[in-house]
Amino acid sequence: MRLDKFISQNANLSRSLAKKAISSGQVSVNALCIKNPAFKVSANDKILYLDKQIANLGYRYLMLNKPAGYICSTKDDIYPSVLNLIDIEKHDSLRIVGRLDVDTTGLVLITDDGQWSHRISSPKTNCQKTYQVDLAESIATETIEIFAEGLLLKNEIKPTLPAKLVIQSKNRVLLSIQEGRYHQVKRMFAAVGNHVVTLHRLSIGKVILDTQLNKGTWRHLTADEVSYFSLN
Repeated sequence: MRLDKFISQNANLSRSLAKKAISSGQVSVNALCIKNPAFKVSANDKILYLDKQIANLGYRYLMLNKPAGYICSTKDDIYPSVLNLIDIEKHDSLRIVGRLDVDTTGLVLITDDGQWSHRISSPKTNCQKTYQVDLAESIATETIEIFAEGLLLKNEIKPTLPAKLVIQSKNRVLLSIQEGRYHQVKRMFAAVGNHVVTLHRLSIGKVILDTQLNKGTWRHLTADEVSYFSLN
């Protein structure tokens, strides 16, 4: 990791202030004054800022069981952010991965590792997300084939990627999709004449929402869960 990034993340400084601190000789690595912000450091290095050792918090990876009524962004004039539910040090550096609408519940991933986040959210990865969907009308069995073939949503010119639909009861289904288009799940069911009543995300890739998490609570991901989206 670059030294300026390490200082910014672990000393509560902006990136520009971290660079100034390094350039002015306020930072040492293993007892050597380093003035190059791009200097590479590792977890084993002893890094001092203003003669005080900086603890390496490392990247944080969390899962949250999102309740309804919260938004997946940092600020809003009406609804509170899901980050308000996270009581953790250096809370402001966390970012939300795999956003949900304000009325949608379930699995949200939160991290300060930008590359890890990108591997989940990038359209190129086709990361599968599975939702439990309660519908206003009984689901027609032919919807399974329609979704599997891909369908054209209103005001779009490209059909959706194939999606897997599993019928659990006449009004409840599991839907697995590989995209993250605007209000995609709701629009897919609207396209076949149905209406989503409740929407709950169960999984992102191989990471499954912990059934022990009550709504509004969170936990750190396990090493295995983190590795699902890490480069080999």
